[in-house]
Order: sequence, then structure tokens, then C-alpha cells
Amino acid sequence: MNPQDTKPKQSSQRDISNGNLSQNEDNTGFERNSSYVTIQPDSISGYNFDPQIRAQYANEPDYVHATRPIEPQKFHISPELKAKHEQAKLDYPYLNLSEGEYVILDIKRHPVGLWGPLIGGIFSIVILLSMVFIYPIFISEYGMSNLPGFEVVFLCSLPICLLIGLFTYINAWVYMRNQFFLTNESVIQEIQRGLFSRHEQTVSLGSIEDASFEQNGVLQTMLNYGSIRLSTEGEETTYRFYFVSNP
Repeated sequence: MNPQDTKPKQSSQRDISNGNLSQNEDNTGFERNSSYVTIQPDSISGYNFDPQIRAQYANEPDYVHATRPIEPQKFHISPELKAKHEQAKLDYPYLNLSEGEYVILDIKRHPVGLWGPLIGGIFSIVILLSMVFIYPIFISEYGMSNLPGFEVVFLCSLPICLLIGLFTYINAWVYMRNQFFLTNESVIQEIQRGLFSRHEQTVSLGSIEDASFEQNGVLQTMLNYGSIRLSTEGEETTYRFYFVSNP
């Protein structure tokens, strides 16, 4: 082998002692990640534009770059609008109303939805009290003198009747707590699922794509109640509110 043909291997280590680093190297000597924007020069002789910014705009045609003030100016609210907002806050303190927002419509549920809980509660109390008053006849007819007397059974039935009445009232309260509000900016739906379960949904008027109501059957037409349906754009979320009075 000719020793002159043998060339010394170049060192794989970068010589950074003289401070000559390539464009894609940092001060540690390792190559950093680069993009189409960062590989552009900082300036071009004879031109007064930034090549990196121009490259960024060219690669982002669907983006709009805008500045935002550190302290944005507040919208002017007329005295009339402010008065309506303050009155709405007094009438509906549980609603999260933005500045200048007021309630236009307060839609409540129709009382027809209370028929089921009320009839069920009253029927249960009537059946229980009927059994209590029939109890003396039953024990005298069959000669069961060893059973508790009428007074004991009557006193035991009173707490049960109170519990039935309490549950009936809670069902009616939860039903009537479901409300639907239309404001000048959004639609707010108050959802009460239980005694300690409350949920609020707010949809901007600009996000609503379709609004409709529905009445089915003779009973809904005669009593004038039905359901409201709202659908939003984008994910197409659907909001429904049932037993609406005068939809």
C-alpha cells in the first residue's frame, strides 16, 4: 500500500475554539433545528424588508397577523342599555350576564309536566290513609287483638305521608327551576336535574344556525305547549327544551 495514498481521516469533532460556527449551530457546537423561515438570512443587501418575515407570510397564506392593544378600549354602553342590564341583574341575580346584556324573554315550563308527580304523590297519600282507617275494621273482623292499635298505626303513617309530600314538592320545584332565557346577546338554559344538581348552558346568538319548535298531539295543541330546538354551527350541537309554555 502506498503511504502517500493514505489520507488522514477528518475529525468528527467540530472545532469551535475559533468561534466559527455554521448558521445552524448554536454555541454548544450542536446543530439546531431549522425551518424554511429560520434558514433565511436576516437581511439582503439593497432591500429594506425582512426575509424571514416574508418567508413566514408566504408559508402561512391562511393566517392573518394582527396587533392587539395592551389595554383594549371598552365598548360604549348607552344609559338605556345600562338601565336594562341593571334591572335584569335585579330580576335574575342567578344569571351570568355580561356587561350590557339584558333578558328579553323568560320562558318557563308548562304546568302540565307537574301532573305526573302531583297525581302520584296525592294518590300515594290517599291509599296510605285509606289503609290506616280500614285497619281497625280489619283487626276487628279477623280478631287480631295482638296487633298494634289504631293510634300507633296512625302515628307511624304520618311521617310516611310527610315524606311523600316532601318528595312531591321537590319534584315540582326541580321541574319549575328549568328555565330558558333569551337575551340580546345569547340564549341561556338553566337545567336543574336534582335538588343539588344545577347546570347552565349559554349559546351566543351568532353561533345559532337553526331554531325551531314542535307540537305533537291533541293535548299539546289544546294546552299550547311543546318543545324548542336549537342547533349550532360547527360541531352541530343540539339543545332542546321540553314542556315549553306557548312555544
